[in-house]
Amino acid sequence: MSAAAHAVLPGRGGVFGALADLLWRRPGVLLFVMLLPPVLWLGVIYLGSLFALLAQSFFSIDEFSGLIRHELTLKTYGELFRPSNLDIILRSVIMAAVVTLAAAVVAFPIAYYAARYARGKWRVLFYLGAMLPLWSSYLVKVYAWKLILAKEGILNWAFAQLHLTWLLDLVLAIPVIGGNSLSVSYIGTFLVFLYVWLPFMILPTQAALERVPVSLIEASSDLGAAPRQTFRTVLLPLALPGMVAGSIFTFSLTLGDYIIPQIVGSSRLFIGQAVYAQQGTAGNIPLAAAFTVVPIVIMGFYLWGARRMGAFDAL
Repeated sequence: MSAAAHAVLPGRGGVFGALADLLWRRPGVLLFVMLLPPVLWLGVIYLGSLFALLAQSFFSIDEFSGLIRHELTLKTYGELFRPSNLDIILRSVIMAAVVTLAAAVVAFPIAYYAARYARGKWRVLFYLGAMLPLWSSYLVKVYAWKLILAKEGILNWAFAQLHLTWLLDLVLAIPVIGGNSLSVSYIGTFLVFLYVWLPFMILPTQAALERVPVSLIEASSDLGAAPRQTFRTVLLPLALPGMVAGSIFTFSLTLGDYIIPQIVGSSRLFIGQAVYAQQGTAGNIPLAAAFTVVPIVIMGFYLWGARRMGAFDAL
């Protein structure tokens, strides 16, 4: 093959010419050269920092001096099982799960309409509407929702105009999830999470629904299946990998976020806020590192389950 290559394209002189000939004759070397910089970046910057963080979680804080004791111990992980820390973990997981389920319920009809009926300019408008929230600043969106959900916000004004203030007060009176206003309640935190991460659920679900042959739906109807049966036995199983793929984003992003609960919601901490507080205010870096390991472990099991459901094929 080398002789044929020489016959078709003679070698070029100089160092750069020889290097170009080498890369042309050996595609594997070219691939290695192209992948080396990103692999080094991933290995050194990302994985290196991740392992450094993991190592920090096996240290502990001296109770008297407040200094880090660089001795391997599981004491810091034991602190995660304190009731206050378990409450933070449980709160974060429940919020992530609820946001993910709500995003799936809201996203499915939108994605189904886009996959089955949107054509031409309507299809363009769908993608524009789904992607537009991702183009604006994350902080701007969160602070905008802070104003919308406030007592003097447009949402309260709309309820007042519809004479439904009593209904809003009834919802805010619900223990745990309620509060003085939507902007300082778990309900408000949930609404903002749902809005911000919803596009990550819509797009994979729409892509999965587009791959469902129309003939299957028609065959189901021809065989006498009711629309509910067609949805349960045909559409939902085939769209499920796309929904699970979207849930990877909604669940993981909600689980680790600290900005939304910091701006909208009550004073009770989520995992991201706990990491920020322990690393910054308290100066307890080992406990902050142990907290960060929690979503890594949770997402590890989550991704394992998602892979078994074929979610990676829908990404």
